[in-house]
Amino acid sequence: MVSLDPPEKNREFAESVSSKLTLLSDPDGVAAKAYGVLAPDGTYALRWTFFIGGDGVIRRIDKDVSTSTHGSDLLNAFRKLGFGKK
Repeated sequence: MVSLDPPEKNREFAESVSSKLTLLSDPDGVAAKAYGVLAPDGTYALRWTFFIGGDGVIRRIDKDVSTSTHGSDLLNAFRKLGFGKK
């Protein structure tokens, strides 16, 4: 996950929701801009999910993220893309 918030704020958020995911702090918007997700006014990153293979190739981009179904949406996408299979 990428956030334009500073590391301290991301750490507080992660702790508040008991998240085990790594949050990337991108306060200057460099990563958000590189991935094309920096909002036009530059104040936040769009809520998109990039599925990136072990080879670094972007396999899919989900631009229609729903926070209420995102967990199951992720699992379905992982299965369809063959992630986790050996």
